[in-house]
Amino acid sequence: MQEFFDNVSRYPRYLISFSFGIFYNAIAPLIPLLKKPTTAIALISAFVAGFIGLSYTLRAMLALS
Repeated sequence: MQEFFDNVSRYPRYLISFSFGIFYNAIAPLIPLLKKPTTAIALISAFVAGFIGLSYTLRAMLALS
C-alpha cells in the first residue's frame, strides 16, 4: 500500500514538469521575435488582442454583461 501512495505522490511533480515543458516549447520560438522592436510590438499587440477577444467571447457566452 505504501508503494501505491509513493507512486501517487509523484503525479503533482509530473504535472508541473509537463506543464512547464509545454509552456517553454510554446514560448521559446517567440523569444527571438521580441528582440526586434517592430515584431515585438506586433507580437504584444496580438497577445493583447487575443486576450480581449477571449474575454469578450467568454462574457457573451456566460451572459456576464
